[in-house]
This record gives sequence, C-alpha cells and structure tokens, in this order.
Amino acid sequence: MAKVADTILFLLDPLEGWDSTGDYCLSCLFAQGLPTYTLAVQGVSGLPLKKQADVRKKLSKAVEKRFPDDKLLLLDTQQEAGMLLRQLANQKQQHLAFRDRHAYLFAHAADFVPSEENNLLGTLKISGYVRGQALNVNSLLHIIGHGDFQMKQIDAPMDPFPLNPRVIKSPKDPGMAMEICATDAVVDMEEDLKVLMKADPERQESLQTEVIPDPMEGEQTWPTEEELSEANDLLKETSKVVKKVPKGTSSYQAEWILDADGESGGEGDEYDDIEREDFMEEESQDEGSEKEEEEECETVTVGESMHDDLYDEKVDEEAEGKMLEKYKQERMEEMFPDEVDTPRDVAARIRFQKYRGLKSFRTSPWDPKENLPQDYARIFQFQNFINTRRRIFKEIEEKEVEGAEVGWYVTLHVSEVPVSVVELFKRGAPLIAFSLLPHEQKMSVLNMVVSRHPGNTEPVKAKEELIFHCGFRRFRASPLFSQHTAADKHKFQRFLTADLALVVTVYAPITFPPASVLLFKQNSNGMHSLIATGYLLSVDPDRMVIKRVVLSGHPFKIFTKMAVVRYMFFNREDVLWFKPVELRTKWGRRGHIKEPLGTHGHMKCSFDGKLKSQDTVLMNLYKRVFPKWTYDPYVPEPVPWVKSEISSTVPEMDME
Repeated sequence: MAKVADTILFLLDPLEGWDSTGDYCLSCLFAQGLPTYTLAVQGVSGLPLKKQADVRKKLSKAVEKRFPDDKLLLLDTQQEAGMLLRQLANQKQQHLAFRDRHAYLFAHAADFVPSEENNLLGTLKISGYVRGQALNVNSLLHIIGHGDFQMKQIDAPMDPFPLNPRVIKSPKDPGMAMEICATDAVVDMEEDLKVLMKADPERQESLQTEVIPDPMEGEQTWPTEEELSEANDLLKETSKVVKKVPKGTSSYQAEWILDADGESGGEGDEYDDIEREDFMEEESQDEGSEKEEEEECETVTVGESMHDDLYDEKVDEEAEGKMLEKYKQERMEEMFPDEVDTPRDVAARIRFQKYRGLKSFRTSPWDPKENLPQDYARIFQFQNFINTRRRIFKEIEEKEVEGAEVGWYVTLHVSEVPVSVVELFKRGAPLIAFSLLPHEQKMSVLNMVVSRHPGNTEPVKAKEELIFHCGFRRFRASPLFSQHTAADKHKFQRFLTADLALVVTVYAPITFPPASVLLFKQNSNGMHSLIATGYLLSVDPDRMVIKRVVLSGHPFKIFTKMAVVRYMFFNREDVLWFKPVELRTKWGRRGHIKEPLGTHGHMKCSFDGKLKSQDTVLMNLYKRVFPKWTYDPYVPEPVPWVKSEISSTVPEMDME
C-alpha cells in the first residue's frame, strides 16, 4: 500500500518512538522509495508536565536518526488535529520515478462476474481513481501478487467522493438546494454510467510472455572435409616441440630423449613415506590414550529447569539440522573459497567435464552465446536495452495517451481473472493494479544489485527460492549471486555475503529501471523476513556468471623447481586430461603439469620457483551457470487481512 500512497502518516509512541518492528518497517519503506510523509505523536499531553519536556527531547533525538530534517507534530487536541490536516493538504508531494511512469489504481470497490464456461475465472470490475499516467484500455494490467491481464473496457461511473458535489434545486422551492451524498451517488451510478473506451483487438497488447522455440532452428551441420583437414594441420603444428638433440638424431629417437629438468625421483620412495606416516599415526594414538588415562573425570549434578520440556516442543529438529548444515557450508566457503574435493568414485574428467581452464579470468575471451540452455530460447532480448528504454520514456513524456485521465474515477473490466483475487479483496487485502509499459510482460534475465540487510544473519544459498519486490511487481524466483564488477565475466557466489554488494540474476518479466528491489524469505509461519535491499541494474541475458571450482593437491616430493603432487587426482587418465590447465599455489607460485607418475594420480609438476612443503597446489576450473526457471507471479499477502473496528484516541475532526 505504501507503493501507491500519496502520503504516509507515521504515528509515534510518546515514550519509545517506535520499536524493533517499526524500525523493520521503516527499513522496507526507505528501501522501496518513501513517498510524502508526516510525523505525529499521540499521548504526550496525558503525561505529567515535568515529564513532557523530557519526552519531547527523547523523541526528537530518536526522530533525527531516521528523519533528520522533519518536524514532529502533536495530535492530542482538536486544534492540533486541524493543523495536521492542513500539513497533509499543503505539503509538497514527493514523486517516485518507478510509479510516475505507470498508470496505477488502488481499488475502492470490486465486483466479480464469473464466465459461462468456468466459475473460477471471470471478469473483474475494479473501481478507483487513476493515478500516475493516463490509462489506456489496450495496455496490459498487472494486479500485484496475481499476474498480468487484459482489459475489455473502461467505464466512467459517478464519483462517490466528488470535490464539487452536484446540487439539485427543488422544483417546488427554487431557493432550496440539496447536495447529493455518496450513498445517493452509488444509487445513481448505473444511470450516470458512461463507457469511456473499449478494447481494440488489433491494437491490444498481447499476453505472450515467452518465445515459442523452434527445435529445428539451431540444427547442427556436419563439418566439411576441408574443415577437418584444417583442424588436423593446426593440431600437428601446435603439438610440435623443439628439443636440443645430438647431431644425426631422428625425430623418432628425439621423442625418447628427456629434457634437462626431466629427472624424476623413483616411485620406490613412496613406501618409505607411507611407513613413516603409519608410524606417526600409531605414535599419536598412543599419546592420545596416555592423555585420556591422565585426565580425571568429575561428576556434577545440575538442576533441571521446569520449562525445558515446553521449550523442546517448540523446536523443530529437522529445521534446526538443515540450518546447522547451511551454517557449516557457509563457514567452509569463507575459509576455503570455491575449494571442492575430487571425487574418488567418479573420474574427475567426467565430474568436471563442463568446466574449462582459463589463462586469466579477467582477460581470457568467453563467447556469451555459446552453450546456452534451453530456457534461453524462451526469453526476449533487446538489441540495445538502453536505447529502447530511452525511447519508451520519451514517448511517455511527449505522446498524449488516449484513455482515462489522472484523477478520474473509473471502473476497469479485467478479463480472465481468477476468483481468488476478489476473495482476498473481500477479506480486506488491498487490491492494487498498474498498467504495463511496452515489453514489460515479456520474460528476460534481470540483474539487480543488492546489499544484505544487517538485521538478518541466516545463511542464504544461491538458487534458493526467495520473494522479490521489484518496482510494482511481487514474485517468487530462485536467483544466482555474483560479484558486482565492471568486467565481462563475473564470479559466482555460493552465498549472499554480508560485507559487500552482490548482483542477483533471475528469470523475470522485463522491468525498466529505475526500480527498487527488496528480497524476502518466507518463514515457516508464513511471514516474510527482509534479507536484502537494492535496485534494478539491467535487463541483460548476456551477463556471464562464471562458477569457479578449485581442486587442491599436496606436494609429495620437492626438487629445485619440480615437485611430485598427489591427492589432486586419483588416476592417470585424469592427469593427462587436465594437463593443459595452469597450476597455482596458495603462496603465489605458478606452474603446469609435466607428466603423470604411476597409476594413482601422482604427477610431476614444474613451477616458477621452489615450493615450500606446507604450500598447497591449486587448479582453477570455470563454467558458466544460469538461474533456475522458477518464476511464480502468484504471491499472496503474508498475513491474512481481516477487517476490524479500530478504536483510536484521535478526536473527531470536521473534515470540511
């Protein structure tokens, strides 16, 4: 409701100002864009005179933190209430860019007419005042939390709250006049009903959100004989190695001559090291058993609390176990970023077959159009998103739109709406609709810059389902997290970190920035907790999110610039498969694999300097990742809305 409100009135408590819940709400309001607001406090006059001055000073300090330049109004008497009304009427309105470019409507009344074929779908009649921009019947209408719909027609019923009420003079007594009240206006609505516009099928926007892919469009052709011969010639040229050999040596003999640094230690020394390791393990076990015997055990009796049983009933053990596992994964990711264990039951060349090595993550080329998933055939992409956005915004400013003008009271006939929309409205949930700009119903890839909210510390993993508030839209999706950099490739982040801003990538309908972004997570009790806030960065499917995997190995034997490394791979074929990929160490050395040793994954590697025995050898592998297609526009209100009579201490006001 704050997204479409003209003015928000903040009522403060005279003693505390606002509590933690109020501070949480203020964080959400500031993040999505705060419209015009006024601050007022109730109950100060009911306090003792000596305490009133202290309360006002305390409130002023509390207000300065969030609203440094605003005045706090009192609201305890009729005169103070009149001052508040004048303040609300005369203050300058704060404009929000994301809503000023759309026509939007807050439903004052709603009616549902079921269709003949299906009682669950029908025509929804929404009545309210047009705000923002003029509303055209041929544009699409988005109902927040329910999706996009088409309109049939727009009616202009009688305004139930006219600024200038109609005056009817009595025919018997011309001097006697009578104003038509709101109830009379409702009765006369049918008589004064006017049809403003009816939808034109030829000019009406389509509800198509996805591209229907052609499975034969990307048909692969076989390479020609010329292309195969060129590839073989290129392979022969790149595989040639220059060596210094004695005169008269043939090319066949030269292949058997080792380089000067090709000396390798025999594998027979492995057994000595294995025996030494076994001896160290036995010795450590003996020392541990001696320490256990030396330690004395002491028994202490502790009184049990009477509330322990009641406390355990409220704890969900399964949820606690899942949360503990996520905390462990987040901690391991901080200590050893991107490091994974090489599986022993699956060959590394199969487990990491979609990964590749890069000479430099920053400068190595990567084609954004290669190996795209099937979901990319369903989305729309702009040839130049910035120019399209600029053209549409220019048309809004210059072109006059035919339809209902701003401030008119209208009734919208929305077709093919589920009956659940009007049921929620009757229960008290707000019904808000806004018109869509061209292309805003189409699916694409949205990138949003967000920062973690300090009030939420639970680990949030990538591809976990979250609730998005992007501009007017509210939807569910499973996003990717990546670093916010100016490069052409962006490193994938496994968790939403708290110390820096990240980019969230998700499949969602096109939205033109500027637009605020709020990320929520649904709790087990149905409530939504704020996770992160930010803004919409771009609509760009070509933004590459690259996942890095780091394989680690340990130096076994170290020579001058050579070393035997183990535990990175566990068979000879994997060593040969990943031989072209460059190696690095945690202490800054760089190197490459020379050759495999034996059949258990040991390999001889050369480096640009001598390794330390405590150093770790690493191999970086990369692949491009894409978000999951889990977009769901149906997100109902987190709390069941129930209409109730609210008692207030505000005195009765003369609204005239």
